[in-house]
Amino acid sequence: MISFLEIIIYSLFILSVNSLSEPKKAYRGNLMAIAAMAAAVTIGLWGLETKYLILAFSALGLGAITGIIAARKINMPDLPQMVALLNGFGGMASGLIGIAETTSTTHPPLLLICIIGIGFMTFSGSCAAFLKLAGSRLFSDRETIRAVSLIIFITAIISGFYAYSGGFEYVLGFALLMCLWGFFFTLPIGGADMPIIISVLNSLSGWCTVLVGFSRDNTLLIIVGTLVGASGTILSYIMTKAMNRNLLKVIFTPPENTAEDAEKSVRAIHQGTARDAAFLMENAAKVIIVPGYGMAAAGAQHELANMAKILKIKYQVDVKFAIHPVAGRMPGHMNVLLAEADVNPDDVFELKDINQEFQTADVAYVIGANDTTNPLAKTKTDSPIYQMPILEVGQAKKVLFVKRSLAPGYAGIDNPLFYADNTIMLLGDAKDVTKQIVADLE
Repeated sequence: MISFLEIIIYSLFILSVNSLSEPKKAYRGNLMAIAAMAAAVTIGLWGLETKYLILAFSALGLGAITGIIAARKINMPDLPQMVALLNGFGGMASGLIGIAETTSTTHPPLLLICIIGIGFMTFSGSCAAFLKLAGSRLFSDRETIRAVSLIIFITAIISGFYAYSGGFEYVLGFALLMCLWGFFFTLPIGGADMPIIISVLNSLSGWCTVLVGFSRDNTLLIIVGTLVGASGTILSYIMTKAMNRNLLKVIFTPPENTAEDAEKSVRAIHQGTARDAAFLMENAAKVIIVPGYGMAAAGAQHELANMAKILKIKYQVDVKFAIHPVAGRMPGHMNVLLAEADVNPDDVFELKDINQEFQTADVAYVIGANDTTNPLAKTKTDSPIYQMPILEVGQAKKVLFVKRSLAPGYAGIDNPLFYADNTIMLLGDAKDVTKQIVADLE
């Protein structure tokens, strides 16, 4: 009976991942994943003695309550921080299992060392990602951080050779060193690269689960861990390719701070109002909306969805959304926010599918997407975004650029689009500006 249930669980997990690849099926995919996880936990608890069941249910209850409270309190713009923490908890769970397994002599020492090292590195790295996404400016000296990280890493590798045979205290010491290394390893990586790093950490937590599965002879952990690890690895590759960078450059090459030069560039802009924007869009045949991190930070997705709905229904405008692969602060950040605002997934397009349509667009409405639309990515050879594919919004007849100020994006590079003849700058909070446009359209 248990074996048959396990086959069903494996199938549900695989089908859930497949469903999550399509927005229309994502809800069903989540339900399948929840059902599979509940069944897996039930099988795991099957046959345990009462004293262990009490401990297990206490842990499950505490985790469930914490998860529910966190899910209710976390706002959608803060979702990347929550994802980072969940990655970290998965890694920590694997690491703790690895430590517990050190009392056994039936498993290869190298396997346990890998579980402990990867698990705690993933946990602390995810904590560092959480702090950076929350706006923390801890340890701004990148070079010093990298030097400290290298020293800790070398020390951890050396200690790893002695951890298993040296006693429990050495194992804890190794875990602590890997914890420190994961934190300092992630800390100097730029906020704009967080989607890639979160994906990498997610992948590591998955592969660590696979190792735990081998150590425990648990097929379910091996299968689920492989799904998580493989999806994270593939996603990391897709995003680094979209930025025209390799993973080593993301990790070891700090972004150049050219904000000083950007601030010195004082040029005339065409500044407009919400009424101007509403007039242009209500008289357009095609409008392409380009959301970026600014939309997420302002929580403007509902206003944006409402604007698109009015344009389509009241003015019969062809409205589409263009998403850059690395827009936001986590993989799929913009897609999640737009889905939460009930934007039709058929209206949402990836860069490669929408870029050629800007030439025929009457209006490109750019809301907080700076670096991902910057044409200097094609010409400025010394910029950190050089050769990164961009959304060609400048090819539209009119560009409405919503931004709080003329300050450069995370890459610290001025955007020539601000000063283009076909660009109208709408300076202000993205949510307030879009809300005013909606009022004018109505």
